[in-house]
Amino acid sequence: MSAPATSPAQAPANSRSRVLVASLIGTTIEFYDFYIYATAAVLVFPSLFFPNSNPTTALLSSFAVFGAAMVARPIGAVVFGHLGDRLGRKGTLVASLLTMGIATFLIGVLPTYEQAGWIATALLVLMRLAQGFALGGEWSGAALVATENAPKNKRALYGTFPQLGAPLGFIIGNGLFLIIGALLPSSAGADPSQPSEAFLSWGWRIPFLFSAVMVVIGLWVRMRLVEAPVFSKTREAGLVRKLPLATVFRSHWKQLLLGTFFMLATYVLFYLMTTFSLSYGRTATDAAVPGLGYSYTTFVLMMIFGVLFFAAFTLISGPLADKYGRRATLIWVTAAILVFGLVWVPLIGMGTLGVVLWLVLGFTLMGMTFGPMGALLPELFPTSVRYTGSGISYNVSSILGAAVAPFIAVALWEAADGSPWLVGVYLSSMALLTLVSLIVGKETKDIALDEGETPAGSGTTADRDEAPASPVAP
Repeated sequence: MSAPATSPAQAPANSRSRVLVASLIGTTIEFYDFYIYATAAVLVFPSLFFPNSNPTTALLSSFAVFGAAMVARPIGAVVFGHLGDRLGRKGTLVASLLTMGIATFLIGVLPTYEQAGWIATALLVLMRLAQGFALGGEWSGAALVATENAPKNKRALYGTFPQLGAPLGFIIGNGLFLIIGALLPSSAGADPSQPSEAFLSWGWRIPFLFSAVMVVIGLWVRMRLVEAPVFSKTREAGLVRKLPLATVFRSHWKQLLLGTFFMLATYVLFYLMTTFSLSYGRTATDAAVPGLGYSYTTFVLMMIFGVLFFAAFTLISGPLADKYGRRATLIWVTAAILVFGLVWVPLIGMGTLGVVLWLVLGFTLMGMTFGPMGALLPELFPTSVRYTGSGISYNVSSILGAAVAPFIAVALWEAADGSPWLVGVYLSSMALLTLVSLIVGKETKDIALDEGETPAGSGTTADRDEAPASPVAP
């Protein structure tokens, strides 16, 4: 007689350390890959892949390619979300990490415009789209690994660990660029804000090639995961949907809209502080569109100091959101972001101390708003469509916020003749939209993650929308 199937309750569970490390290391690698592209988009890609334009146009073209990845992210969210909700979180997370790693490594071996003309630019766009596609499936999967394995009263705390990958990835990526820049300095008399010939020739490729090492480590950690009991129960009960996307749009469209606007201010602040600020900070004070005039090394060190606050307050936000609620915490933080956008010019006008304070405040607010999202977005959706729903909300918001934020910021910076005041107003406007969505939304901290599931044949709305698939084998 055959042995009985192992029930979800008997299945091996992930240890706390395995859950936290697996959710952290993957997003650290993914954000590292994204950040090194963002840094290169400011530092070297305008001259290497868009050499026939004036500096501002080349920078905008580089940012346009940067933003193209955001368009691919919702597609990745749909594809990886479908796989994650049908087949499981573990395999999907491995696939997203591998896709990102391959695309990033290939950027490191691309020919430049001088070597291959428009083909080089087209290949850069293709690799960038692949990066966005991969990140579209990474975040929601990592957030689900954290929250679906967390105690109910610590979901926001666990949910901050995949969020912590963003500041850690920034520090590793930009730290590596700094080390390479120090080893390949500009020649005497050259503009210190510009990279050296050796850096432009081959030094910029090293961070992209190094990502292969990090991906191998991340794959090793993630291959040791087992599925969370919440998903295993859903699969065993026959609640896996054949088309999670259809169920999400038919039965959970309100949550999709709210989740998208919940993330809007976070995304705009995120890319203004990490991408636009690097352009603004290192542009000469006597340029056609003046900036702050810091050298690349000096300003990146200032940014890394600010990102330390990003990391610290990401972790601090978790216990606060567990105690006071995700919605209440984010309402106060979003109101602070709105005010922060209106005080950019007074802060920056205080000199170096003001610039450092500007970076510290911006990154502190970034940690406070980004941290609770790791729990909030997954809690909006039932288990059978959680990967798809949270991923779409997170990544559609990337189009509305992140894809256009650096591009709009540069245009507003130029329109204001080098002053960032319009950029700050833009941030405050987006924060206002998020604030309204949070006021309209409901608190999610006390819901059960396996709540809202519908067995086959129950006749509920979700059941009429789409019949569940047969249980999928592990």
